[in-house]
Amino acid sequence: MKHKVTTAIFPVAGQGTRFLPATKSIPKEIMWLVDQKLVQYAIDEARATGIKEFIFVTSRGKGTLEDCFDEAPKLERSLCKKGKAELLSVLKSTNMESNAIAYIRQHQAMGLGHAV
Repeated sequence: MKHKVTTAIFPVAGQGTRFLPATKSIPKEIMWLVDQKLVQYAIDEARATGIKEFIFVTSRGKGTLEDCFDEAPKLERSLCKKGKAELLSVLKSTNMESNAIAYIRQHQAMGLGHAV
C-alpha cells in the first residue's frame, strides 16, 4: 500500500542569528532572494511535488510570515481600481487557502527535532 506525502512541515522558529542585523526586524524566511521571498521558493517546490498542506512551526515575532500568505483585500481592490492586473496576479499567487496552511508556535527554543 503506497501513501503519498501531501503535507510539508517548515520549522521556521529560529531567530535568524546568521543574518543579523537584518533579522532583527524581518523574519529570515521572508527575506528576498532575487525576485521572491525565501520561503516562497520552498513552497513552490513543495507544490510542484504534490504537497497540498503546509505547517509552519513558528516562534514569537513571526506574524509577518503569516501575513505573507494571507489575503490583502484592501490592496487587491486598490490594484484592481488602478488597472494593475499584473501586480494583482503576482499578489494573488502568494495567497494560500486557510485550510491549506497552519501555524504552530514553538514557545521555547528547543531545537529542530523538538519543532518537528
